[in-house]
Amino acid sequence: MPQKTSVKAVIFDLDGTLIDTEKIYRMIWPQAMASLGYVFTEEMYLQLRSLGRPFAPRRFKEWFGEDFDYDNARRVRKGLFDAYVAKNGIQIKKGAIELLDFLHTKNIVTAIATATDLDRAKEYLDMVGLTNHFDRILSATMVDEGKPSPKVYQFACEELGLNPGDCMAVEDAPNGVKSANAAGLKVVMIPDQSEADDDLKTLLYAYLPSLDKIIDIIE
Repeated sequence: MPQKTSVKAVIFDLDGTLIDTEKIYRMIWPQAMASLGYVFTEEMYLQLRSLGRPFAPRRFKEWFGEDFDYDNARRVRKGLFDAYVAKNGIQIKKGAIELLDFLHTKNIVTAIATATDLDRAKEYLDMVGLTNHFDRILSATMVDEGKPSPKVYQFACEELGLNPGDCMAVEDAPNGVKSANAAGLKVVMIPDQSEADDDLKTLLYAYLPSLDKIIDIIE
């Protein structure tokens, strides 16, 4: 267990970190791509997690050719995702409520920095009853480069009026970890769809099994 640390804010990724949506994307993306006549592999999905613009469209063109219509593929994926969620709902990740309640008692600022667009992020948070737990909800669509670029975390710290070194980021996937680390935050990874490799672990302040375990490392 790493040493306890003092922070003024904890900034969370959303999908796969606070809400259990990455497992849905893992299932839905191959279905969406198959409906368009493409094969979408597990490795492609794993590379895609938290990957923002302009990087995600570029990656799809690398995989499927320069003429690939990324926006249409996202529309198809969104339709399948929304249909699944309408039927099955979204689950909150283990330990989320306990951690957020703890941070509130410590007067630590809470924010979200997600690759998901702002309207959908708010919709998901409303759906699971988490919206009021956060002081700010920010999206990578508010900057010109999404994760793994550091810009969304830099923007989040500026919006909160805090130095990156006084903030903790909580992420579940490599692209998010790289983004937060490059911005200078203390990064905690709670792995979701895959474990961290040794290189990724060098970027982390802590590597923990669930959100509530973060309570043990905050003063």
